[in-house]
Amino acid sequence: MLCRLEAKLHSIDHYGYPFMSTQNDSAKSRITTLALQRMKQSGEKFTTLTAYDATFAGILDDAGVEVILIGDSLGMVIQGNETTVPVTMDDMAYHTRLVARGCQRALIMADMPFMSFATPEKALENAAHLMRQGAHMVKLEGGSHQVDTVHRIGLEGIPVCAHIGLRPQSIHKMGGYIVQGRGDKAARAMIDDAHALEEAGADILLLECVPSKLAREITSSVRIPVIGIGAGSHCDGQVLVLYDMLGITRGRTPKFVKNFLPEGKSISGAIEAFVRAVKSVEFPGPEHEFQ
Repeated sequence: MLCRLEAKLHSIDHYGYPFMSTQNDSAKSRITTLALQRMKQSGEKFTTLTAYDATFAGILDDAGVEVILIGDSLGMVIQGNETTVPVTMDDMAYHTRLVARGCQRALIMADMPFMSFATPEKALENAAHLMRQGAHMVKLEGGSHQVDTVHRIGLEGIPVCAHIGLRPQSIHKMGGYIVQGRGDKAARAMIDDAHALEEAGADILLLECVPSKLAREITSSVRIPVIGIGAGSHCDGQVLVLYDMLGITRGRTPKFVKNFLPEGKSISGAIEAFVRAVKSVEFPGPEHEFQ
């Protein structure tokens, strides 16, 4: 008993923090926004996939996925809705708790659902709630009109990912799932949004359904990491909905999706294949990009 107690005490420093002295321990240290920033600076691509429960979160974690997104896409792939709009804060909190239980290494990002960030103060309250459930970062949709909200959340030490381009919560206003940023005026507006959100304190940008050339310009013009989905290969990281990349989503498959299950031959193999393809810049290919 005494030997076990001494071993435990020797693993803790005088501030009460566990030592990260061994190679195995270091390999399991948590991915942070700073780590993603360093990956951008070094040119190393990083991966993001959605998960909604502890089991899949653990599989993604073991495969080396850097960011796990509890996406409001759960409204469609889990709940069977036509859009993400019906998803509630209770839904997001529940699934965030589940993912946090299964994840030891990846950064956990949780979506702010529809109307949960209508005002900066409401956004702060809801973001704090998701952080208490185990999230390390929140993601919200919107351009420069959300700079006050991004700034307010960030002031309290909560990392924020700002989602621009196609915004699924706004498809009724946008007219459907349509590529955004085409044309000089629209492209300029999106570049301005990206810069405004970075200036407001966003830690990461996510670009969805954006022409590859525009995504490349935005990625190179901001200091913070940029995650792409349907935004070409020049973004710093790539994200897909887990069910899409496993080929089990019902209905029409988006152009930017690749089914990795045939190549991987198993769920864990498919996820590992996705990680390899993103790291080697083999995915997304030209066939997955918008011009």
